[in-house]
Amino acid sequence: MQLTPESKKKLFKTYGGNEKNTGSTEAQIAMFTERILHITEHVKGQKNDHSSNQGLIRLVGKRKKLLQYLQKTDLQSYRALLEKLGLRK
Repeated sequence: MQLTPESKKKLFKTYGGNEKNTGSTEAQIAMFTERILHITEHVKGQKNDHSSNQGLIRLVGKRKKLLQYLQKTDLQSYRALLEKLGLRK
C-alpha cells in the first residue's frame, strides 16, 4: 500500500500535531518509517529489484540522521516516538 494523501494527513496529524505540520521531525520520521515498511515488503518478494533496495537503504539512512537529531535536541520526544513507532534502540 503506497502512502495516499489521506494517510499522509493522518500521519502528520498524529505525529506532527496537525495535518499542516509536515516539516516536524517526528512527522518526517513517521512517514519514512511507513515508506520503509512498504518497500521492505516489496523487496522481500522481488529479490533482484536493486533500485528499490538502494532506495530503501537511502531512506533508512535519512531516518537514522533524523533520529540522531531528535535524540540530541529532545530526548523525551525521541523516546516517546521510538515507543509509538515500535522502533528498537
